[in-house]
Amino acid sequence: MEQVYVIMLIALALLAIVDLMVGVSNDAVNFLNSAIGSKAVSFKTIMIVASIGVAVGALYSNGMMEVARSGIFTPRMFSFNDVIMIFLAVMITDVLLLDVFNTFGLPTSTTVSIIFSLLGASVFIAISKIYVTNGDISSLGSYINTKKATEIVYSILLSVLLSFVLGAIVQYISRLLFTFHIERRYRFFGAIFGGFALTAISFFILIKGLKSVTFISSETKDFIKGNQLMIIGYCFVFWTIMSQIVMSVIKFNIFKLIIIVGTFGLALAFAGNDLVNFIGVPIAAFQSYEMYAEAGQVLNAKEFMMIGLEGENLPAPFIFLALAGAIMIYTLWTSKKARNVIETEQNLSRQGEGSEKYNANTLSRYIVRGAMYMGGLINFILPKSIQISIDKQFVLPEYTGKRNEQPMFDMVRASVNLIVAAVLISLGTSMKLPLSTTYVTFMVAMGTSFADRAWDRESAVYRIAGVLNVIGGWFFTAIAAFIASGIIAYILYVGEVFAFFAFMIIVALFFYRSNQKHKKKIKEEEVINELKREDIVTIHEVINESSSQISKIISKTNTVYSSIISGLSLQDLPSLKESKKTVKKLEKQVDELKSNVYYFIKNLDETSVEASRFYILTLGYLQDIVQSITYISQSSHSHINNNHKQLKFNQVRDLKTIELEILELFKDIEGIFNSKNFNSIDRALSERKKVLETISDLIQKQITRIRTIENSPKNSKLYFGLLLETNDLVKATMQLLELFKEFNLYVSEKK
Repeated sequence: MEQVYVIMLIALALLAIVDLMVGVSNDAVNFLNSAIGSKAVSFKTIMIVASIGVAVGALYSNGMMEVARSGIFTPRMFSFNDVIMIFLAVMITDVLLLDVFNTFGLPTSTTVSIIFSLLGASVFIAISKIYVTNGDISSLGSYINTKKATEIVYSILLSVLLSFVLGAIVQYISRLLFTFHIERRYRFFGAIFGGFALTAISFFILIKGLKSVTFISSETKDFIKGNQLMIIGYCFVFWTIMSQIVMSVIKFNIFKLIIIVGTFGLALAFAGNDLVNFIGVPIAAFQSYEMYAEAGQVLNAKEFMMIGLEGENLPAPFIFLALAGAIMIYTLWTSKKARNVIETEQNLSRQGEGSEKYNANTLSRYIVRGAMYMGGLINFILPKSIQISIDKQFVLPEYTGKRNEQPMFDMVRASVNLIVAAVLISLGTSMKLPLSTTYVTFMVAMGTSFADRAWDRESAVYRIAGVLNVIGGWFFTAIAAFIASGIIAYILYVGEVFAFFAFMIIVALFFYRSNQKHKKKIKEEEVINELKREDIVTIHEVINESSSQISKIISKTNTVYSSIISGLSLQDLPSLKESKKTVKKLEKQVDELKSNVYYFIKNLDETSVEASRFYILTLGYLQDIVQSITYISQSSHSHINNNHKQLKFNQVRDLKTIELEILELFKDIEGIFNSKNFNSIDRALSERKKVLETISDLIQKQITRIRTIENSPKNSKLYFGLLLETNDLVKATMQLLELFKEFNLYVSEKK
């Protein structure tokens, strides 16, 4: 039986590696967001600094994993077999839950995930043991330590509110001080700001980042704790002088130094303190096995109680910490999902305009309206001269470069993000409040973006909806972790070896499918990004780009139309469902083109202004084409999905007739735009009459059938809908061709 526990330990080690990868993917946003978003230094420099911080934090973490060992449950009440099942359930839940959040690009708390996974597994196993023994559920309190879970819930609420408010206040004051034109006041306030910022970050490294390292003696730690105000004072004087030297002598931007040091500090604290969230449970399982093995065969695994886990001096082996640090650094450099999570936070905090990731909801609309009323009241009270003076501090400089190279926010905001997060986490640690690094850094970023007027009338409702989604995800993490871990623990407790192997297979299949879906999602995003062309400035470039877009959309429309008719005739629901998904992607592509039209028009040279009207009308006709194919797709899918009567043989045959004509016409059009042989447009236009007449004849046939043999209203509704939308589809395509013909003639005459 011992061999089974060895296999379980190996499985826990593998799960720990996976957990490190998915955990770093989720938490990387905490220390990378400010540096990457501000583009203060190169991406390579940011990654090197963060990697050094992670390595130092991991190597000097003392591995005192009390939370995993005894912070949630009482070890003396559980046997060796019990705790192994608990630890397996926790790790399975944690890796699956974090990977789901990473896939959706949502930052969540690894601390909350591990705490509530431990709590859920422990509660379910404890209830199972109570049921078997005495059935007295009131004794559950002796099995579980609920204090830690209560502190975590309290810290969530505290983190969300405090971080947002303080981030907003500090950013507002900083913006009034520096404005968006930093160079005007940089030499007056830069050194003092640098002194304050670097002091805060240094204090953060001392209090939070190095609180658990082993190379600092307990006397030194006690000195740091007892003389915090004095240390802060000396640090402020030192860093202010150093900031002035850096600015005046070395001529290095002090904001860049703050961002570099702040990124290092947050990365160090992340690795040094959050490492328990990833490897604490496997290490506790390893230590449990060592205790069980040392005891010999006196008691079996279900009788050997884990009193030894309550010991206070059980450091993690150094080799485990070194390996964990190496895996975290590797993941930091290679994980695409980490960048996905970073993009979510940057999308919600960016200064410029762009497509919004989240849709507005009722609550976000009410919050924005309430804020507008409050703003109106403040404007009514404040004198006009003060309002004008404040507004001048928030005038954005015009950005003339490429939109994809524009920083999400400037270095002032990036510095404030790091300062406020560092101060809050330091204070929370010194006051023994378990503030979550994720919650603090995310809500500070949201508070600073709000104060910086990044959430204006154009974007506020979407940004707030996004923030609410993320916060809701945090609470979902706690609930899902508790329930899922509890259920998995109970199944393992009952099913033992068989359940263990079954769950390992499930985890492997889940990650395989998750990675496949993520790769597919990345490809789709690459297609969307290709549409964000900002280097088009001349009429010829407009024609070439429009030709490319028309060709792609016509080609996909043709494929989807053929697939829908085939799916209808065979009643193939999966095929119709897939067509519906393809149409959704088409809609998204056209919507992205429309979102980009402002920047497209703005970048055109003066001699190509007429191209703007052509491009807008082109997008209009493309939207009409997509709307028609959308209706055809949705109505066909709905008909089959609702199990309505199959189309008659004559109806299917007629639809096949029009399908062949559409197929031939659209292939011809696709060829014209691919080859850019616009002289052939007339030939394609000449086919319009034939196709439209065929549609008219088919409508008349169906009318005759209704008056004679047709007896299905649903079939008639679907059939007429398909023909009418096909008619609109052809007309929109022909109008697009006529527009292109006219514009091409205009360009030729202009030459």
